Amino acid sequence: MAFSLYPKLGIDLGTTTVLVFVPGKGIVLNEPSVVAVSVRENKILAVGNEAKEMVGRTPGEIVAYRPMKDGVIADYRVTEAMLRYYIKKALGSWNLFKPEVMISVPAGVTSTERRAVVEAATKAGAREAYVVKEPILAAIGAGIPIHEARGHMIVDIGGGTTDVAVIALGGIVASTSVKCAGNAIDHAIADYIKKTSNLGIGDKMAEEVKIQIGSAVPVEQELVMLVKGRDYLTGLPRSIEIGTNEVVRAMGKELRTMINAMKDVLQETPPELAADIIDNGIIMTGGSSLLRNLAELVFRRTGVKARVAKDAPFCVAKGTGEALKHLDAYKKAIISKR
Repeated sequence: MAFSLYPKLGIDLGTTTVLVFVPGKGIVLNEPSVVAVSVRENKILAVGNEAKEMVGRTPGEIVAYRPMKDGVIADYRVTEAMLRYYIKKALGSWNLFKPEVMISVPAGVTSTERRAVVEAATKAGAREAYVVKEPILAAIGAGIPIHEARGHMIVDIGGGTTDVAVIALGGIVASTSVKCAGNAIDHAIADYIKKTSNLGIGDKMAEEVKIQIGSAVPVEQELVMLVKGRDYLTGLPRSIEIGTNEVVRAMGKELRTMINAMKDVLQETPPELAADIIDNGIIMTGGSSLLRNLAELVFRRTGVKARVAKDAPFCVAKGTGEALKHLDAYKKAIISKR
């Protein structure tokens, strides 16, 4: 590998979190993809952790929002500012050279959306920007030998999208991407609590419920949690207790959508590769794959064993790091620059 003066950065540009990977250092940044904007002055006040603290708590003239929706850029200007902030923070202000940046995009991304990512990165200070599809990076990060002739199925469940792909010989054989993942589950939990208990809860609380007591299948020994919110009838604060099996009911529809995406890809897979997948099982990556008993649900619905990859939330970011190390080899195989 030729030594390059230019620093390299891998960015996992997620709907809820941005991870920045520097080869040799590992993951140097792990912050929420939230930007706080002052409406009056139309200027960006805070990015990442600082901005996330403001979500749902800001006075009227400050809006904290996520520039990425369902894994793609919803607000171009803000995404660019966010990328600039992260690139600068990862490299330090003394860096004179523009970095080569590799960014992950969902499997179902259109060429326009892909161009938007490349443009935003170049404007934010990248010398070269490469976009690679998330399932490929997730597979590399999970340690799957993607260049083999054997088939591997990877399911990357993030905040905004669930990407399902079958990979063989370094390419995607069959894939789909559904806009239903961690965030959709949070909304489903909040809606369920609103319907059954007339209690309004915020996104943060819903996410907490999912992490603390959520499960993909009903359990015998339920976990219970105290949920605090605002009563819709009286307008006053109130708290209720909720158990695991209620949460299972709340997110049934969303989990069905995710499982159906997996079934669709399995149905498109050539028979030889399908046999490999039965042997290797389904590998799950992404933060939302950590939901309790999700592998069990996948097995029950598809008949294929599933397992969660090691360091699942960081697989895509690690994959960008690996791909950057062997940039020239991967350039030919997987990167479509424009």
